[in-house]
Amino acid sequence: MDFNVKKLASDAGVFFSRAMQFTEEKLGQAEKTELDAHFENLMARADCTKNWTEKILRQTEVLLQPNLSARVEEFLYEKLDRKVPSRVTNGELLAQYMTEAANDFGPGTPYGKTLIKVGETQRRLGAAERDFIQSASINFLTPLRNFLEGDWRTISKERRTLQNCRLDLDACKARLKKAKAAEAKAALWSDEVEKAEHELRLTQTEFDRQAEVTRLLLEGISSTHVNHLRCLHEFVESQTNYYAQCYQYMLDLQKQLGSSKGEIFSGTFVGNAESTSPPSAAASAPAGAAASLPAVPTIPVVPTIGGVPNAVAEGVLNPNEVKPPASGTRKARVLYDYEAADSTELALLADEMITVYSLPGMDPDWLIGERGNQKGKVPVTYLELLS
Repeated sequence: MDFNVKKLASDAGVFFSRAMQFTEEKLGQAEKTELDAHFENLMARADCTKNWTEKILRQTEVLLQPNLSARVEEFLYEKLDRKVPSRVTNGELLAQYMTEAANDFGPGTPYGKTLIKVGETQRRLGAAERDFIQSASINFLTPLRNFLEGDWRTISKERRTLQNCRLDLDACKARLKKAKAAEAKAALWSDEVEKAEHELRLTQTEFDRQAEVTRLLLEGISSTHVNHLRCLHEFVESQTNYYAQCYQYMLDLQKQLGSSKGEIFSGTFVGNAESTSPPSAAASAPAGAAASLPAVPTIPVVPTIGGVPNAVAEGVLNPNEVKPPASGTRKARVLYDYEAADSTELALLADEMITVYSLPGMDPDWLIGERGNQKGKVPVTYLELLS
């Protein structure tokens, strides 16, 4: 019991002495032991590393999980050392809604088929996002967090200890100075001088030891930078793989949708063939003024024998048998690359210009296209018809 009381009294005395020394230093009434320039630079570099690591960590967390409530929930689970529950990504949720909508609208309808295709791609995007988040968390966030919660806490603790040792050292220097001043007036104070010198030697030794420990930890910040650099490369690599996957998934989806446009927009040739062109004046003019406006150009029709060309009537297009109209053909700009399915079709390259015209009895989603001596069917949805 007496030992505990004495220890508490001793601790209180040390705390009071440090507080007095710190206050007097702030007021300019006491001298302060300064650390060398190299040591100060090490501490400044460590503080800079800690501050920027915190900012990068927090912003990366926002990037990976923009939802604040979800981030707080994950933080609490981690602190409780419990497994974070699996959470559906936004892409996977959108895929679920699209699939359910397709089932209601009819999976065999053009809209339903497209919803299923887009929904499947969204599901794949969501799965890729989940993998990216997991990879970034393990390879990038975890090392940053380990530094802040491990190495930095150790550095901070040793720096506080060094600060206390410095305050004790400066307090001993002040007591020795006072004892020597008193000794000059009376020889009775010689014992106090010896005691103060002894305490100063002890505190100086403790301060030097603690300064060396702290210096070694601060110099270890260079190793931390090397480790974080490696983690940064891994983060960039995982992010690159993620975006490459997303791009490939969307490219595949675009090809699927492009190859099925003819089916999807069946029966809507006029409305969609002109969708990328500016609306005609007749479309927006009042009814009374329509008669005074020039006629909108249309796709010319090939003259037929008996109403329908032989090639179309038989259901097979022979490009050599198709003759273009004498006048009034239209130019069209190709919107996307198109690979011909057979010899009756014309392969297309994006942004090239071709001549097109229609044939009575043809599928409204197709036109006859000509490029020099080449001729064949082309899908309307791949074209921008020009006036």
